[in-house]
Amino acid sequence: MQLNWQLKKFEELTTAELYAILQLRNEVFVLEQNCPYQDADNKDQKSLHFMGWSGTDLAAYTRIIPQGISYAEASIGRVVTSPRYRGGGAGRQLMELSIAHTFQQFNCNNIKIGAQLYLKKFYESLGFVQCSEEYLEDNIPHIEMLLTK
Repeated sequence: MQLNWQLKKFEELTTAELYAILQLRNEVFVLEQNCPYQDADNKDQKSLHFMGWSGTDLAAYTRIIPQGISYAEASIGRVVTSPRYRGGGAGRQLMELSIAHTFQQFNCNNIKIGAQLYLKKFYESLGFVQCSEEYLEDNIPHIEMLLTK
């Protein structure tokens, strides 16, 4: 699957792009995962937004967060692939490109993430290593993972 990838600062997002991001995050994290949580956490304004588009349809998205916001290290969060685009490699491509952008944009050597536990093997396949005990976040088991350049 060929997606059109874009990386933008918060203030560069159009209202339509921001709406698509919020809609996809809500669709997957709140509705699909049945997890009501506060999505608007004041990190979006400080982050980069990496989007994979199929025409006008947002297929995949991550929020790339600078050092000192979520963790001392740079971070990748709100990792999401639309249900309509799963199974074709979009998620792997999304993360590989997000990792490359994080290292490049923030000139860092480490990326720390809070990963849903069921995705541990996926993130390990990208080079991340578990660096915390399991914990519950919004009633979903999570672990912290670290990737070193």
